[in-house]
Amino acid sequence: MSYYSTWIQLSEDNSNQQAYIEYVKRYYAMEKNAYEIILSAYPDNGQFLEGKAKDMALKLGFTDDSMDIFVGFLDGIKSSLTNADDLDLEAVVDDTDIKLVIDYEKLYYNMRDAKADWLYKIPFWKTILTDEKMAEITREYRDANIAHSDKIGRNDPCPCGSGKKYKNCCGKRG
Repeated sequence: MSYYSTWIQLSEDNSNQQAYIEYVKRYYAMEKNAYEIILSAYPDNGQFLEGKAKDMALKLGFTDDSMDIFVGFLDGIKSSLTNADDLDLEAVVDDTDIKLVIDYEKLYYNMRDAKADWLYKIPFWKTILTDEKMAEITREYRDANIAHSDKIGRNDPCPCGSGKKYKNCCGKRG
């Protein structure tokens, strides 16, 4: 079974609730540690973003017995890579050559989107993105996720253009 298959199986199978919770907690801790390493070394973090899978995993704090979790990390960061098409997760084995070309703005946005506050609040972001840029990305995220409704509220202006509230105009008819 591939590392990726193991990752998918263990991260989605919650039939044993306790084992599932422990696995997910372990993943989150290792994921945070890996991002702290990558972000703290920016812009000279190339040594952590390129190499053989096993070597990269060890440099990023993953253990020999957690290569499936490392591939889960790759699965999570993949949508923030400019070279995502080059990364075949199913084919990753210990000696697979990997190169991660990270779009840091997209990564920050995706962390917001995943509601992963333990990641987008890592202090090292301030060395990569300005406070203004982080605020702008946060606004973009919020704007993109505002709930929109085509339903007219009772106290909204009537869409017929009468100037009356909907409840006192066309809303009375229905």
